[in-house]
Amino acid sequence: MTDQTKAIVPETLEGWTILHEIFRVDWAGWKKVPLDQKQRSLSDGKAFLEKISKPIEGQSAFFSLLGHKGDLLFLHFRKTFDELNEVELGFRQLALADYLFETTSYVSFVELGLYEMTAKLFDDLMSKGLKPSSEEWEACWKNEMKEQRERMKGRLYPSIPPDRYLCFYPMNKRRGETVNWYVRSMEERQRMMRDHGMIGRKYTGQVTQIISGSIASDDWEWGVDLFAKDPLVFKKLIYEMRFDEASALYAQFGPFYTGLRLEPSQLTGFFSGKSPPTL
Repeated sequence: MTDQTKAIVPETLEGWTILHEIFRVDWAGWKKVPLDQKQRSLSDGKAFLEKISKPIEGQSAFFSLLGHKGDLLFLHFRKTFDELNEVELGFRQLALADYLFETTSYVSFVELGLYEMTAKLFDDLMSKGLKPSSEEWEACWKNEMKEQRERMKGRLYPSIPPDRYLCFYPMNKRRGETVNWYVRSMEERQRMMRDHGMIGRKYTGQVTQIISGSIASDDWEWGVDLFAKDPLVFKKLIYEMRFDEASALYAQFGPFYTGLRLEPSQLTGFFSGKSPPTL
């Protein structure tokens, strides 16, 4: 790796736009609603959730949350922000929305970081005698990004995993006075991310991870969604990752949200105080 390589910014590829919505139910208000009105609201809500679950492009999923941070989490994957906004506003028109208060939300893009590829491509082009930022350099770089995007399409536009349990949290890389991720060299960051990724690979088959980038679209830098059949694996994975250098020195974690998959057909049960049964 050349000295110039160390100063470059690693490329990223982006796919789905993502919206997380966290709601708290006004249980006191809901209990006062007449039965026939409840039934109409739930029927309309169920129909809407079923409709947005499987649009032409994208997907939505719903989760019953544990703890005080909220009661429901809506997760939406779409091609554009415009489509996310349409889903968000569509729900606001439902009678059921009068009893749900959004406590927080999170906007991001499915993101793949290309540390290894960026460094390799930079050195390859330098070895060919190309000058950075020249027309030939830019053309080669653009073509490689296009090929990478096509190769990674399945990872950029994944389906929401069907597993019963979800763990979602936002995070940053520290930029403090004593440690700053962004002033470390490309080579050092590449090494740490490689080591970090090796831990995740040990949990292949037990947990599915979707990383989304949120720089300039929300208050944190990344969002992490974990899906599993056994929620204990969330603790095992994140605990082990706390010991690697990238996390121990540079990771700053936001609030954690843990929930159970809630199918639209289970909406009536949820509003009757029943935990979503396993389908």
